[in-house]
Amino acid sequence: MNKNARAGDVSVLTAREFEQIRRLAHDQFGLDLREGKETLVSTRLSKKIRELNFPSFQAYFRHVIEDRTGESLIALIDALTTNYTSFFREPAHFDFLRETILPGLRDRGRIDVWSNACSTGEEPYSIAFCLIEELGEQALDRIRILATDISTRVLDRARQGAYPAERFQGIPASRLRQYLLRGEGRFQNWYRVKPEVRAAVEFQRLNLMDRFSHLGPFPVIFCRNVMIYFDRPTQQDLVNRLSDCLEPGGYLLIGHSESLNGIDHPLRYLRPATYRKPETGEAGRNRSRG
Repeated sequence: MNKNARAGDVSVLTAREFEQIRRLAHDQFGLDLREGKETLVSTRLSKKIRELNFPSFQAYFRHVIEDRTGESLIALIDALTTNYTSFFREPAHFDFLRETILPGLRDRGRIDVWSNACSTGEEPYSIAFCLIEELGEQALDRIRILATDISTRVLDRARQGAYPAERFQGIPASRLRQYLLRGEGRFQNWYRVKPEVRAAVEFQRLNLMDRFSHLGPFPVIFCRNVMIYFDRPTQQDLVNRLSDCLEPGGYLLIGHSESLNGIDHPLRYLRPATYRKPETGEAGRNRSRG
């Protein structure tokens, strides 16, 4: 691979440099950059290297590992992963939340939901909209949505809760009026989530490879479209740690492009991308087929 690479040539990623980045990404974040991802890594990091004016991949790599703040490492992972999201993405999950999960939570004094890999905030705010629709605005003071992501950059955007109007295409005008404030002046084509709705969402930085056993228990955990970046052992470890953060009878929702097939875990398959932790006393572990 890249036998003709020249020293200091930012356009060429050597085999040694790819292996360094692959190991770093896996050890720190669980990211699985298997063979065949060389072009993706080279393309995305070349842009970052040019932005920061480094002479080579090696110089950039040294900068990343020597940055004690950890921000350069996060920026590297940010460059290698896709932060695509949208409001009410994979709508079947939100229908299931409304129709099946929320009726059982309606009478609780507090309702906690965890949104993993929340990116720029569309998912946790969509969850908040659903909860308010089903429980009424008076329930806002008992709703707590924990929204976590590894990227400080996307979390800063999520906390602002401001999005261009095209992000809300297909959402009824009545919904927009209920949850959003229309921008004026230079923000004319923007909307911002209302303060009282933003207050129901708590954004925190979290690396899913770190311990999070102190969180929960939750009746619902969203962890969608992040496990596609992990190898099977990392997926299995994560799913089991997430299940530990679910209360008995709680639900784990994963991306519809993801599967727990072949993973040993204690959850019961309900429907595509939807799993439930057995109630206390129900049957234990199984190898998922869904």
